[in-house]
Amino acid sequence: MAPRNITQVTEFILTGVSDHPELQVSLFLLFLVFLGIYVLTTSGNLGIITLTSVDPRLQTPMYFFLQHLALINLGNSTVITPKMYNFLAQKKTISYCSCATQLVGFLVFIVAEVFMLAMMAYDCYIAFCSSLRYMAVVSLQVHLLLVSLTYLYGLFTAFVFTLCVFSLSFCSSNIINHFYCDITPLGIVLL
Repeated sequence: MAPRNITQVTEFILTGVSDHPELQVSLFLLFLVFLGIYVLTTSGNLGIITLTSVDPRLQTPMYFFLQHLALINLGNSTVITPKMYNFLAQKKTISYCSCATQLVGFLVFIVAEVFMLAMMAYDCYIAFCSSLRYMAVVSLQVHLLLVSLTYLYGLFTAFVFTLCVFSLSFCSSNIINHFYCDITPLGIVLL
């Protein structure tokens, strides 16, 4: 019986946008643009979270969901943005565990965002179609349950998907044609 190749990938190489050294000035400007967008996104989401927490007039169900949506957007942008530093770095690698962690974080927030938007749509539907019974149908406990289920489903989906992806072997290549660990580039590496 012939011995098997048991080589495992310990790190991935993120190619990012370009490897050409003559584009470093453009990549630096692109990094500054993305950094500015990140600062604006973070401050906007923190502003929404702060305002909806402090102002008693904003303690309504609509703002409750908006506060959690801002928290999800804050988490999502915080998971992706640090690897954009690879635009400027000479060593464009990410460890196997860091890639898995980034994929889990990305998926948690993306799945939670989709379901949070669905919960917000359901809340608006109940408010418009059954406005007289709204407070009886949708209480604070129901809101907390819906938000909790959204976060739990995001966590469950992210962990299951990441375990499925990282249980496969990355023997052929460790080069990811992206600036962070995303689903599609990892799927291409597996092929």
